[in-house]
Amino acid sequence: MTGTVIATGLTIEGEITSDGEVVVHGSVRGSLSSNDAVSIASGGSVEADIQADSISVAGQLTGNVTATERVDIQTGGRLIGDVKASRLTIADGASFKGNVDMDV
Repeated sequence: MTGTVIATGLTIEGEITSDGEVVVHGSVRGSLSSNDAVSIASGGSVEADIQADSISVAGQLTGNVTATERVDIQTGGRLIGDVKASRLTIADGASFKGNVDMDV
């Protein structure tokens, strides 16, 4: 499995495209697309629209997301934006503000 880690203290602005998993510990602004999973770790911050197979949010995400499989907002995670996915889970202690389209 190939993947990309955006480390704590690193900020990337622009368009990110990956064939593998992307894990965000730092900051991303722009757009993010992956043919695999995208995970925003606790402490990670993303201001971007995301397209991926699955998306996991433990940090902060502002932007619209489209997942072919699922979106998981974990305890302490915060998502502000619209979600388009066949499955969505929101854990106790998570925050979500937006619209959901599960007709995928």
